[in-house]
Amino acid sequence: QIDPVSGMVINLTDLKEYMQKAIMEPLDHKNLDKDVPYFAEVVSTTENVAVFIWENLKKLLPMGTLYKVKVYETDQNIVVYKGEETISE
Repeated sequence: QIDPVSGMVINLTDLKEYMQKAIMEPLDHKNLDKDVPYFAEVVSTTENVAVFIWENLKKLLPMGTLYKVKVYETDQNIVVYKGEETISE
C-alpha cells in the first residue's frame, strides 16, 4: 500500500539501509562459495543468489512489502524470484 502522507511504499533511506544489511554486507566483494556460509551448502547459481537476497530482505522489510527480487547476471540472463507460496491446511 502507498502511504497517503509520504506517497511511498517504503522510505528510500530505510530501503537503502535494508539493502546494505541484506545484500551488500554479506555479498559485496566476496567469493560466494568461500566467504558466504549460506553457499557452503547451496550452489551459488544466480537463482540461488536471488533466493538468498529474498530471504535476507524478507527478514528486514515490513511484512507484505517485498514483492520480487530481480538479479541480472548478464543482459541476457536475468532471474526473477517472488518467493515460495505456502498453503495452509
